[in-house]
Amino acid sequence: MKVNVLCIGDIVGRPGRRIVAEKLKPLIQEHAIDCVIANAENAAGGSGLTRQIYDKLLRYGVDLVTLGDHTYRKRDIIGTLETEEGVARPANFSEHAAGRGFAVCKTDKGPTVAAVALIGRLFMKPADCPYAAIDKILPKLQQQADIIIVDFHAEATSEKVAMGYHLDGRISCCFGTHTHVVTADEKILPGGTAYITDIGMTGAHDSVLGRKSKSVLKAFRTQMPVPFEIATGDVKLNGVLVTVDSNTKKAERIERIRVDADTEDRTRYDTDDGKPDYFNDNF
Repeated sequence: MKVNVLCIGDIVGRPGRRIVAEKLKPLIQEHAIDCVIANAENAAGGSGLTRQIYDKLLRYGVDLVTLGDHTYRKRDIIGTLETEEGVARPANFSEHAAGRGFAVCKTDKGPTVAAVALIGRLFMKPADCPYAAIDKILPKLQQQADIIIVDFHAEATSEKVAMGYHLDGRISCCFGTHTHVVTADEKILPGGTAYITDIGMTGAHDSVLGRKSKSVLKAFRTQMPVPFEIATGDVKLNGVLVTVDSNTKKAERIERIRVDADTEDRTRYDTDDGKPDYFNDNF
């Protein structure tokens, strides 16, 4: 059976959420998508996720949510991580960290899809070995899911490429997140695993990784703390569409997807409540 899985790149702030709200369901219908996986670790004010926003993403059509280094930025998500099966924090966080390293959903067609979140170690905060973590999870998860997708949230391209080869033939797709810049190296690896180094960002692209360029430039030039206000121009949804044979568990196709917002009216993506959307932190 052919199963179409859409993987959406890092949703950044209100602009990212709003384009998902407006464009995801038509995209699901157009491409007969069976499961949607979205990285949402930047969805709340550019850093973290809240329960309210998690529930909104599910209403918009997202089935599974993956997180990264900003997992615990909003403390009210901790209870959700411990009770909901549809959201995953990096599996190679401490075994004592709240939440689970994978999320699972059953598609309307029947096959079950699992999304595993992993985080890199090069140029990132300390974490356990991602290779050991996925090797420990896979035997158990292969008994629960027909299709396994890995979101590797990492900075270094070398680390992501290496993970792709480590998992080739053992999962259906390995995609990268975190750098917010889509790469053009999508392919099917020799063992049948779909791979791309980074699926990009869902948010404002007239920006520095979704943040207003003036704020980021000031921080780089002065080395002083600066609030990174969320940008609002040139909003796009980025991701990949992967077709998997649920019988063989191999990917048959991977395609980059980009959807532009309908309007250049920045106020449409600016605020929900009249307050600026920003956070005081680096990337």
